[in-house]
Amino acid sequence: MERKSFQLGDIVQMKKNHPCGSNEMEIIRMGMDIRIKCVGCKHSVLIPRAKFEKNMKKVIRSAEPSNLPNLTGEGPLSE
Repeated sequence: MERKSFQLGDIVQMKKNHPCGSNEMEIIRMGMDIRIKCVGCKHSVLIPRAKFEKNMKKVIRSAEPSNLPNLTGEGPLSE
């Protein structure tokens, strides 16, 4: 079975709805445990990674690329 890929800041759809009615969660912490925040009511929950991977349906929106400085030597930050 292929491992589900997700990253910090992604909005994911879970198999079961949160009690507020929303099934969209934002990943706000990753490690052995995953902290997710309900998009509807902003309540956060810490769950083990294995349980999270089992209950996650799909990634709805991937996190935007971070605003890291341009280190390629091109663009406005190069001198």
